[in-house]
Amino acid sequence: MPTIIDGSGSATFQTPLPLSQGGTGITTFQIPVPLSQGGTGITTFQIPVPLSQGGTGNTTGNVTSSQVAGALNATGSAPLFACRAWVNFNGQGTVAIRASGNVSSITDNGTGDYTVNFTTVMQDDNYSSVCSGGWGDTVNRPALLGFGGITSQRTTSALRVFTVQSANYSIMDSPTACVAIFR
Repeated sequence: MPTIIDGSGSATFQTPLPLSQGGTGITTFQIPVPLSQGGTGITTFQIPVPLSQGGTGNTTGNVTSSQVAGALNATGSAPLFACRAWVNFNGQGTVAIRASGNVSSITDNGTGDYTVNFTTVMQDDNYSSVCSGGWGDTVNRPALLGFGGITSQRTTSALRVFTVQSANYSIMDSPTACVAIFR
């Protein structure tokens, strides 16, 4: 086990024993983290070694599509596509995000008119948006939520959406608006 000393401590690099020889096929790196920086003194990283070198084969940290499908209890041969962004927000009064993924903010453009801004841009504007909303009472009925029909309202960095009262299709602020982006 080689040791490297850099003046602040030491780092240990442990080379793997191939799976064929009873090893784990994983390389372990131990790097000291000072207690003064909130560390425990040692941080351990494990990196799998390629199958061709007697390791586990997963050197990038990526999983295979069959592993993802299994984890999601998906069956069949249809491909899986990931949700690239999602948000649940309050569209009444001061707009507020309740929970989200890859959404940096919501812009309130006026009554029932919002822009969902992505934290990380999409590769293009050919994504699919799934939208829903609701009021939670029987007078206004659930909201319809849709994206703007103008091309400039769907970009790689944002999507403009509208909430509409389903009884008469008038634009209204919605207390619950949800958007999910798939690509």
